[in-house]
Amino acid sequence: MTDPADLPLLEALHSTPARRYLATDPVPDEILWELLDAAVRGPSGGNSQGWGWVVVTDPDVKKRIAGWYRDNWDRAYGRRRDEILAQPPGAPGLSRNGFLGAEHLAEHLEDAPVWVFPVLRGAAAATDPMTGASVYGAVQNLCLAARAHGLGTSLTTLYRGHEDELRELLGLPDDALTMALIPIGRPARGRWAQPRRRPVEEVVHWDRWGATRTRDTGAADA
Repeated sequence: MTDPADLPLLEALHSTPARRYLATDPVPDEILWELLDAAVRGPSGGNSQGWGWVVVTDPDVKKRIAGWYRDNWDRAYGRRRDEILAQPPGAPGLSRNGFLGAEHLAEHLEDAPVWVFPVLRGAAAATDPMTGASVYGAVQNLCLAARAHGLGTSLTTLYRGHEDELRELLGLPDDALTMALIPIGRPARGRWAQPRRRPVEEVVHWDRWGATRTRDTGAADA
């Protein structure tokens, strides 16, 4: 664990990649409460706070959900293993290292000491594509708080397709929908590094789509 006071905010924002190789050491309850307390400071539409947070440490519950996860992993990515690993460096999409990390998570998901499911009330029958807007800011708060404590996280929805079974397994209200699965633990491999992304200049548009600007970095270098 690390001291959160030692990590500047912008450094955390730039160095919180998905950490998929996690040690099995338990996460102390007092730290977990701090992460969740940071999560609920996130925004929600109209300050409705229609969320709940299900913390899972039960091995039997994790084992059942991990089975669904692996089935979905195999259908979405596992069958393309050779194809993905043969891609040249810099190719778009999942990199070789990214694939291997995601594969490891799929194979060892239940070994992560604690999982958190963000749950949104009233979302079970939602058709509004903006529904998740009222929870994902809080989810990022959770991940950043974990980073501050030296804990790794990743955000995945690859368990989906078993929502009714999951609702029963977790005892969720009928109107509730899980919005993600976040495994949390001490990183066992890798490092805190800036995630690989397209240059910001390629994806920012000014006043209308397609209107771009050259980024002036002179002030930052002065």
